[in-house]
Amino acid sequence: MQHRRHFLHTLGGAAALGALAPLSALAQALDQIKIMYGFPAGSAGDSVARRVAEKLGGSPYSKNPGYVENKPGAGGRIAVEALKAAPSDGTVLTLAPVSALSVYPHIYPRLSYKPEDVTAVSIGAIMFHGLAVGPAVPAQVKTLKDFLAWAKANPTQASYGSPGAGSMPHLLGALLGLRAGVDLKHVPYRGTVPSVTDLVGGQIAAAMNPSGDYLQYIKAGRVRVLATSGKKRSPYLPDVPTFIELGYPDVTSEEWFGFYAPSKTPAATVSLASDAINQALRDKSVIDALALGGLVAHGSTPQDMAADQKAEFERWGPLVKQIGFTADS
Repeated sequence: MQHRRHFLHTLGGAAALGALAPLSALAQALDQIKIMYGFPAGSAGDSVARRVAEKLGGSPYSKNPGYVENKPGAGGRIAVEALKAAPSDGTVLTLAPVSALSVYPHIYPRLSYKPEDVTAVSIGAIMFHGLAVGPAVPAQVKTLKDFLAWAKANPTQASYGSPGAGSMPHLLGALLGLRAGVDLKHVPYRGTVPSVTDLVGGQIAAAMNPSGDYLQYIKAGRVRVLATSGKKRSPYLPDVPTFIELGYPDVTSEEWFGFYAPSKTPAATVSLASDAINQALRDKSVIDALALGGLVAHGSTPQDMAADQKAEFERWGPLVKQIGFTADS
């Protein structure tokens, strides 16, 4: 789709943030903004929420810097659900991965929210997921082909962790196992941090997580990333091939974190919030900070964010059926 192609061509840092319309003015800026985030502090998306929040102060949207409230659990669903009951005056936003609105509706028949319960404000950052192995896997396993062969030969040990059941990394791992004909046992965690901790500690063989969460451990030689989920190689892991390159064309996702507001938030307030967030994402200190976590800072209009979310919703519906995962699985 055209909006998706434009979206992906802009990867590369500050250029991804493009010039947007100047900030519009309201009679009075809000006092402070709370941003809820559905995963633990220290994870990739948490840095997006915090870096943007601290830059909102002094803008026409907010007098003071914002603050982040972590609501971990249920693959990020708790923070989205909490947004339903939040005031619709722009004072409360949620940062969520697009999968929470585009994939979860296909998985959870009794999902506590609907996509229409929230409204798109702005994309915050794009991430690439990666399959990594740790010390529980023999050192001679250096490629994806090696790992799949090892997993097939060692089915009781062939586990992979993810940030949660039904998360995009979980589904990418399940899709890989399905396409490769290998039984990869999924181990769900409450966020990426505990997943990576167990990977490094040898409690699980592999993990599928945002690739930025591995960077410090890659440098220390404690994990090996075998493949990443982008349509092109990650700018932060240029030597690591994509799943597409390795023969798995639909094991792909360039997932983004997006800022959402309650659905009844006035359009003028949403626009003001979007402008302030995009201004924050153009700040070099924010771009550089997100890069440390393997994230590409990327703002958007509410309309472009909503269109890309819809495209992801339509793409993942059939794939979820093929994987066969539901809330009762």
